[in-house]
Amino acid sequence: MTKLLKAALIAAGLQCSIAYAQTDFTADEAHFNQFLAELKTEALNKGYDSELVDNAFADIKYKPKVIKADRGQPEFVETLETYLAKRVTDWTVNKARQEYKNNKTLLDEIGKKYGVQPRFIVALWALESGFGKYQGTMPVISSLVTLSYDKRRSAFFKAQLWDALDIVKNGDAKLEQLKGSWAGAIGQVQFIPSSFKAYAVDYDGDGIKDVWKNKADVFASAANYLSSEGWNDNLTWGRQVKVPDDFNYDWAIPIKTNGRSDWLKKWKSTRVDLQTWQDRGVRRMDGSDLPKVDIKAAMLMPDGKKGRIYLAYDNYKVLMHWNRSYYFVSSVGTLADRIGYPPVK
Repeated sequence: MTKLLKAALIAAGLQCSIAYAQTDFTADEAHFNQFLAELKTEALNKGYDSELVDNAFADIKYKPKVIKADRGQPEFVETLETYLAKRVTDWTVNKARQEYKNNKTLLDEIGKKYGVQPRFIVALWALESGFGKYQGTMPVISSLVTLSYDKRRSAFFKAQLWDALDIVKNGDAKLEQLKGSWAGAIGQVQFIPSSFKAYAVDYDGDGIKDVWKNKADVFASAANYLSSEGWNDNLTWGRQVKVPDDFNYDWAIPIKTNGRSDWLKKWKSTRVDLQTWQDRGVRRMDGSDLPKVDIKAAMLMPDGKKGRIYLAYDNYKVLMHWNRSYYFVSSVGTLADRIGYPPVK
């Protein structure tokens, strides 16, 4: 096969892929219904009870607003400055500090058990669900079916669909409880189904992993997630820094990477000790030297070299496992700092 023919076939395939990705399937009811029928057959073949399958897939409709939300995530439409201004407000900080105080005994107990500073548990609780107030009202199964049908991350969301069915099958929640965000996240910690299966905790021993109403389970589940992914309570998350005019930005992790695996490779290859960053001209925001401690950090630029620049410690990487969004992780760290300093008594 000649190079020209190969190129033509590749181009044709690319055009077909683009056309398929851009097709508005919202109006193609027959196509969606066929996809839904195939999903039900696949679920039955996986061994799910027919009654569960029938109930789970009853009245499923394509949800255009789910796709709109997926395409309109903060990094696509905002800057970190506008995002932080909305998410880490004085009201949120004051409320978070008060909630920490109100639940201090429980939070300190859980924090000690799992090795996670309570201020980070509270920050996640605040930013994920407004301290449990906003858990989402969208039927999780419909959201996950819609996202499975969409071609952007179909395999990922189909796996989440099976995990959601497992939650019901295992008796951890009833089908009607599975309401949450557009992305299928549930409860006060907004766990996607796979995270619920891996990290949800029945902390008070009542036989229920209640991430919807039980604060002990909510706090412990968040702490268990962080601890399981390598959290170090001797470290913070990172710090905003300033760099000299002639700084070599190739030392930082690129703004865009090809998925989590590539991001982790960049993290590993660019992470160096603080003394090296000091020698490269990096300083605290007030211009003073970096801490003289034996800690390694990677550099991140959520909005490029004209935006905020951070030195990120290993706990930042753990938070990126929770939600691989620079904006979200930066807001968690910023809020956690304001919760913890001055200390809550």
